[in-house]
Amino acid sequence: MSGLPPTPLPPLAHLLAVMARLRHPKDGCPWDLEQSFATIVPHTIEEAYEVAEAIETADWDALKDELGDLLFQVVFYAQLGREQGLFDFDAIALSIAEKMIRRHPNVFGDAKEASAEAQTKAWEIHKEKEKPRLGALDGVAVTLPALSRAAKLQKRAARKGFDWDCAAPVIGKMREELAELEAEIAARDQAGLFEEMGDLLFTCVNLARKLAIDPESALRSANRKFERRFNSVEASGAATPEAMEAAWEQAKKAE
Repeated sequence: MSGLPPTPLPPLAHLLAVMARLRHPKDGCPWDLEQSFATIVPHTIEEAYEVAEAIETADWDALKDELGDLLFQVVFYAQLGREQGLFDFDAIALSIAEKMIRRHPNVFGDAKEASAEAQTKAWEIHKEKEKPRLGALDGVAVTLPALSRAAKLQKRAARKGFDWDCAAPVIGKMREELAELEAEIAARDQAGLFEEMGDLLFTCVNLARKLAIDPESALRSANRKFERRFNSVEASGAATPEAMEAAWEQAKKAE
């Protein structure tokens, strides 16, 4: 590869050299040279979701490739940081290593946690010491997917005791929210519909949380299932609602 050191390098050093070459101001890649921290963000989010999809579909060959793509995003940010005198890859790696040591005194110190749940609570305590919050919900990123952010907000509130003891009352709350949504449908109030639909979805997330189900993953799985079954319906050539429903049921049975 032109411009790269001729002797073999360790894989990470080789990747960093490739990234530096892509950003070379004289003869680097025009697209890479145009990028900034802000313009790379959408690509990072997309790559993270592709990693999640590879894991959820157990496609391990794809996972290796997608993890490489995600690592390249980190390397890209590191290169931008180095160019601007902010940080480099070594600083990023050292920072996360030090953070893991601080937040795992049960491994790197004398503290002992009896369970994963106890460790999770201790982790949150350490985070709070490092980054004091204005309130329990402070710091939950607004850029998270809505389902994931709802679950995180609910978990934060639950740590303060604002929670149901089990899933049963949440199901009752779902019925209540559904009745309120039906009332807005009858009233033909679009603004009310919007609000009540949000409340119903928020409560669905709460139920998923109480059942120890990640709502974002569950919905992604449901999306894939719908795709499989609808593809079967389409392939069947069904053209009427009745025929399509029959083909849908057949696709369900085939699974």
